[in-house]
Formats: sequence, C-alpha cells, structure tokens
Amino acid sequence: MIHQIIKDKPTRLFLILGGFFIANAIIAEVIGVKIFSLEPTLGFDKFNFTLFGESGLSMDLSVGILPWPAVFIMTDIINEYYGVKGVRFLSFLTAGLICIAFVIFYIGIHTVPADWWVSSQTAKGVPDMQAAYTQVLGQGMNIIIASLTAFLVGQLTDATIFKRIKRVTGERRIWMRATVSTLFSQLVDTIVVSYIYLYFSQGFPFARVTGIAIVGYSYKFLVALLATPLVYLVHAWIERYLGKEKAAEMKKAALQ
Repeated sequence: MIHQIIKDKPTRLFLILGGFFIANAIIAEVIGVKIFSLEPTLGFDKFNFTLFGESGLSMDLSVGILPWPAVFIMTDIINEYYGVKGVRFLSFLTAGLICIAFVIFYIGIHTVPADWWVSSQTAKGVPDMQAAYTQVLGQGMNIIIASLTAFLVGQLTDATIFKRIKRVTGERRIWMRATVSTLFSQLVDTIVVSYIYLYFSQGFPFARVTGIAIVGYSYKFLVALLATPLVYLVHAWIERYLGKEKAAEMKKAALQ
C-alpha cells in the first residue's frame, strides 16, 4: 500500500510542496532572532529616514523574512492544486511543529552544559557557548505567540483571497491571484506580528511600531512582486509533472 501512495503523483507532489512549506517556515522562526541591515548588506549607505515623527529608521529587518517568499509561493501553489483545505492543513501542522521545536529548544537550553564545551569557542570570539546558545534559540514566548498568530492569520488570509480571485479569473491571470493574495496576507502578517509583539508586549510607541511595520512591509511588497515569475516556473513544472488532464482535474476540485 505504501508503494502505491508514494507512486501516486498528486500525493507525492503534496509531500514535496508541504516539505518546502514546513521547512522554510521553521527555518524562518529559528533564524529570525537576528536583525540585519539591508542597505549595507547590498553595499549601500543606510537610508536613515523619518516616518510619523520617528527618525533614524532604515531597512533593518529580521533574517526570518528571507525564507518567507518560499512559504508564500508554496501557499499559492498548494492552493492552486489542493485548495484552501490543503493550505489550512499544512498551516496548522506547521504551527504545531514550530511549537514542538521551541519546546525542544527550551529543554535543550535547560540541560546542564559540559564545562569544557562552555569555553570551547573562546578563540573564535564566543566566550560563553551556553549564553550564546540560549540567546539564539531561547526567543521569548511573546515573539513566538505573535509570530505564530501572524503566520496562521496571514496564511488563511492568503488562501481565502487566492480562491476568491481564482473564481473570478479562472485559469487566467496566475500573477494576479498569486501576487494580490500574497500582498494582502503579508500586510496582515506584518500588522499582527508588529503590534502584538512590539506595541502590546514591548511597549514601543505606536508611531515607531507603525514606521517599523511600514518598512518591513515595503520589503515584503517588493519581494512579492519580484517572486511572481517563480510562481509561473513552479506552475509550469507541476503541469508537466502531473500532465494537463490530471492538473486540470485537481485545480477544478481545489475550488470546491
């Protein structure tokens, strides 16, 4: 029976897409603790602009945003062939796996470190490996809650908008349903995580949180537009992999 399941192309495709979806989401959560400056990374001077009276703003972003384009591309592709139910299933599964990952991180942090290991990387500029380990993997529960809430709300928003646009456009205008749904879901994601964590949890001024949210969303907006051709490439590969007839059948069923 297992051989039949693995050989079934739609099932295998769902596993492949779901694997990319889950892996990138978990990676984003783990690496997101680092904040990087986009402008110097690209070789430019920092912009240093003002929004809503908050000065000194620049494109300082969480590294966690780097894998997210892959997550949202997978969301649109999964929605195309497996519908909202497929996206919802993977979203809740991913959220559960992220929670399990952080529980394991918590346990790992609170194990007693070997004395020799704590100072093993002193020569490389890390005098206390336990402190470094704790700082990187021990993200506060507030940011985890904010991030997971934003993830789930954003994913469900993306899936719903994508489906509604597709009902109007049919098979045409893949770019429209992929890009518009991603832009709306990224906006929701940015607003939810920014205000839950920075405003309500950390007590940052409303104007500053709004400025940070606009900066973050501006980056996501640009990336969503640039990533649109990738949707077409993945879509074309899937059409060849499944065959026109099976692909059409799945897309029709996904709208139900």
